[in-house]
Amino acid sequence: MRRDAWALCLRRWSFVHRNANDSPAAELDEPTRQFYWKALDILDGNRIRYCVAGAYALAAHAGIVRHTKDLDVFLCRDDLQRAIDVLERAGYATERTHPHWLAKVFGTEDHDGREGAGAFIDLIFRAASGIWTVDEEWVSHAQPGDVVGRTAPICPGEELIWSKAMVMERNRFDGADIAHTLLARGRTLDWDRLLRRARGHAGVLLGHLVFFRYVYPNPDDARNVPDAVLDELLRRMRSEPPPSERVCRGTLLSWEHYLIDVNERGFVDGRLQPWGTLTQAEIDRWTEAPK
Repeated sequence: MRRDAWALCLRRWSFVHRNANDSPAAELDEPTRQFYWKALDILDGNRIRYCVAGAYALAAHAGIVRHTKDLDVFLCRDDLQRAIDVLERAGYATERTHPHWLAKVFGTEDHDGREGAGAFIDLIFRAASGIWTVDEEWVSHAQPGDVVGRTAPICPGEELIWSKAMVMERNRFDGADIAHTLLARGRTLDWDRLLRRARGHAGVLLGHLVFFRYVYPNPDDARNVPDAVLDELLRRMRSEPPPSERVCRGTLLSWEHYLIDVNERGFVDGRLQPWGTLTQAEIDRWTEAPK
């Protein structure tokens, strides 16, 4: 969609934060802004479909402003190489940092040394655990929003929730981000789509929705999560057939803290095919990679 069309849509969609100082980009330096603007312009100009997630999506959907110096761009895996190619032709260095889920684009220095040196953009097409993959609906349901002072497609609320649902490291838990998104957007979510995302992982989504009901017990707020959704997730959990092996799915939630179960206690890694979507080589590479 052309930028002027995005701008028209933006006027029709209500966002919680309104001014430039109340934005995830408020603390960015100008060279980094220029780098982000140019990179997004290149993606738009080459008709590469994407949506921006991370702090910008959280601010748009939930009104939670977290100052950030990175930019998360979600795109389909089939579009990754084309995105890398057009950005490299524009002079940017790229790297398939973690080939099973993420690549990076690095800012460059111009003759004045001022175009985003040290800054980078994450091009994300899959969860590190392999539990979700960016598909057509991630980009087709994106809504226009403010990203570094320009209009860009924002990750849909449903997919924002699902992308955060498995983040349960000891030093990072995205449950509060999900709860705030539900508080702001629960009554407008496409619950059928979110339930499809959670197929096979009903317990994870159910846990977040129960957590929301606990945090916001007020009847008017609690209705943001329909009873029918809770009932359906509980039904799925009860009807889920037991695995034929002793599986630990904790590795889908934390890359580190359940390794003891798969390395020393005889559990099968829940990320591993056919229980998950990763190969042993992908798991090993990610486990050993700098975090």
